Amino acid sequence: MTKNGNSLDQRTFNKLSRLYIVALSTIALSVIISQVLVRNHLETQKSDSTVINVAGRQRMLSQKLTKEIVSLLVSSDEKNRILLKNKITATLYLWELSHTSLQKGNDSLGLPKQNSDKIKSKFIAINPVFETIQKASKAIIEKLDNATISVEELTSDIKKVTNNEGSFLLIMDEIVNQYDLEADEKVVWLRKLELSLMGLTLLILLGELVFIFWPAAKSVKATLSDLLFAEKKAKKMAFDADELSLSKEKSIKELRALSHAMDETLLFARVSPSGNLIHMGNKFSRLFKLSKFKKEVLFWTVLSSNENEQLLIEDLINSHKKTGWQGEVKATIKGDIAIWLEMSIVPYRPTEERSELLIIASEITDRKVAQIEIERLTEESFEEKISQQKIISSKIIENQEKEQNRIAKDVHDGIGQMLTGLKYNLESINMNDIEKTTLKIEHLKELTTNIIKGVRTATFNLTPPELSDHGIVPAITKLTHELGRLTGKEIIFFNKTGFNERLDSLVEINIYRIVQEAINNAIKYADSSHILVSLSHSQNILSINIDDDGQGFEPSKVKKVKNGDGGMGMTFMKERIKYINGRLFLNSELGEGTRVTLNIPI
Repeated sequence: MTKNGNSLDQRTFNKLSRLYIVALSTIALSVIISQVLVRNHLETQKSDSTVINVAGRQRMLSQKLTKEIVSLLVSSDEKNRILLKNKITATLYLWELSHTSLQKGNDSLGLPKQNSDKIKSKFIAINPVFETIQKASKAIIEKLDNATISVEELTSDIKKVTNNEGSFLLIMDEIVNQYDLEADEKVVWLRKLELSLMGLTLLILLGELVFIFWPAAKSVKATLSDLLFAEKKAKKMAFDADELSLSKEKSIKELRALSHAMDETLLFARVSPSGNLIHMGNKFSRLFKLSKFKKEVLFWTVLSSNENEQLLIEDLINSHKKTGWQGEVKATIKGDIAIWLEMSIVPYRPTEERSELLIIASEITDRKVAQIEIERLTEESFEEKISQQKIISSKIIENQEKEQNRIAKDVHDGIGQMLTGLKYNLESINMNDIEKTTLKIEHLKELTTNIIKGVRTATFNLTPPELSDHGIVPAITKLTHELGRLTGKEIIFFNKTGFNERLDSLVEINIYRIVQEAINNAIKYADSSHILVSLSHSQNILSINIDDDGQGFEPSKVKKVKNGDGGMGMTFMKERIKYINGRLFLNSELGEGTRVTLNIPI
C-alpha cells in the first residue's frame, strides 16, 4: 500500500474513532436526560396517593361528624352526652386539620402546598359550607358543657349541620375526582414522555447504525481485503526479489501495521481448519488472560473451561469452516466468569495451498444479561397474570354453581313439594261433597299463595322485578328493606337528591350487584348493627355510599388475592365497576367502620 493509502486509512480510523465517541456520548446524554426528566416527574407524583386518600377521608369524617351530632337527639343520658361530645370534638379536630392541610399543605401528613386552579376554585366553593358546619359543631360542643342543656336548644345547630352535609359531600366528591383526574393526567404525561424519549433513543441508534457502525463494518471488510491482497503481493515479490525488494519490504511493513491495528482494536484470532490456534490478538489475549500458548492449543479450550461450551464452539467451527458463520457464543474466562461474544467465523486462504479461519468477535455480555433478565421477568409476569385470571374464572364458575344449586334446592324443596301437594289436592276434589270441596278450595288458595311467595323468594336474589320495571332506586329500596327484615340489622336507604332516572340495564344490574355485595360484606364480616346506604347525584356523576359502624380494617394491609382464599367479593366489585367505567373507593379504620363509595358517570 502507498503512503497516501496509509494516510487515508489513518484519517478514516481517526474519523471513526471520533464518531464512536460522539455516538456513545449521545447515548449516555440521552439516558441521563431521560432519567432526570422521569425522576423529576415522579418526584411531583409522590404525594398524589396521600392527597387522594386524605380528601376521600374528608367525606367519611363529615358523615361521621353528622352521625355523632344527630345521635344527640336520641341521647338524654348525661354520660352518653359526654362520650358523644368527646367523639365530636376528636372528629371535628381531624376534619378541620385535614381540610386546612389540603389547601395549605402539611409536612407531617405528606400533603403539598400547591393545588391546581380547579382545586382552588372548588375549595373556595366548599369553604362557606365547611365554615357553617364548623361553627355549628363548635356551638354544639360549647352548649354541651352545660349539663342542663336541653335537646331543643341544640336543634337549630344540628339542622345547620345536617342541611349542609349533602352540599359538602357533593363538592368534596368533585374535589376527590379532580385530584384523581390530575393524578391520571400526570401518569399519561409521563407515558408520553417515556415514549418520546424511547423514540429519540431509537432514532439515535438508527442513525448510529447507518452512519457509524455500517461504515465501520465496511471499513473492516475493506481492511481484510487489503490484508489478503498484501499477502499475495508479498508472495509475488519473493520470486522477484531483485526488482521488487523495496516494494516487498514496504508491503511487509504495511501488513505488520494492519495486523497490529487488528490485534489492538478487535477481538481477533486466526485458527486452522482443525481448530488449532495460530494467532490471537492482544485484546483477545487480555480478555481471556492468555499470555503465551503452544501451537497445539485448541481454540475452544482457550475460550471456555466448561466442557459443554467447548463442545458447542468446536461443533460451530467444524460445521462452518467452509461456509462461515455469525452469531452469539457463551464463553467462560478464568475465575468461572461467564461472558457473551458476538462472533464471526470467516474462512480464507492466505495461500493457495493453505486455508485458515478468521475469528472476529465483540463482547456483548452486559446486553445479553439484560436481555435474559427481561425475558425472565416477562415470563414471570405473564404466568402470574394467567394464574390470577384462572383463580378469578374458577371463583366465578364456583359461585355460579352454588347459586344454581341454591335455586334448584329452593325450587325442589319448597315450590316443588307445594306443587305436588296442589296436584294431589286437585285430584282428590269430589264435586258431589260440597262441604269438603269448599274446605279443600280454601286450603288450595292458601297453598297457591305460599307457592307464589316461594317463587318470589327464589327469584329475589336473581334479577328483582323492581330493577327491570322501575329502576335502580326502587330496587335498592327493596333490597335494604328485605335484608333488614331477614337479618334483623338496621339497614337504611337515603336518596339525598331525589334521583329517579333510569340508566342502561347493564349499568343498573352492575350497580345493584355491587351495592348488594357491599351490604352483605358489612353483615357477614364487619359485625355491624347499623348500615346506611345513601345516594346523591350531580349533573354527570351518580354517587352511592355504603357506611357501616362495624369493626373496620386497614386497607393498606389487605393483600391481593393470588390463591383464591377469600377476598373474591372485592375483586368482583372492582371488575363490575370497571365494566361500567365507574370508580370505587374504600375507606376504613379499625374500630371506626367502613365506607364504600361508588361514582358512576351518567
